[in-house]
Amino acid sequence: MSKKILVVDDSATARMVIKRCIEMGVTNETEIILAEHGLDALAKLEDEKVDLIITDINMPEMGGEELIVKLHKSPELKKIPVIVVSSVASTTLELILNTHGVNTVVSKPVSPMIIADAIKALEIEGFEVD
Repeated sequence: MSKKILVVDDSATARMVIKRCIEMGVTNETEIILAEHGLDALAKLEDEKVDLIITDINMPEMGGEELIVKLHKSPELKKIPVIVVSSVASTTLELILNTHGVNTVVSKPVSPMIIADAIKALEIEGFEVD
């Protein structure tokens, strides 16, 4: 069964790096949807049902923290696991994000192994990782 992952980052390079890490680390068929910021992500979530969201924090239009708060307020969307990939990871930020349902925070730069380990730790049914 195909899985869908929404990758949210304002940097086209970062989106492509994360996409490539997913492609290298996840072994089952996976559709990757790309969004440039939180508002773009919410618009895509109106049309797409995703199994996982991987998001940055600092973005224009709507940052990752605001996106996560909006996801957490939605009965339907708050069930989607979230991994935050950020260059500004801190214990304080992780605690704040955890209160809004974030499952994992990883620091940039990422690698296929880091992304695969973060996905594997979530134990999402149907995801196969190396």
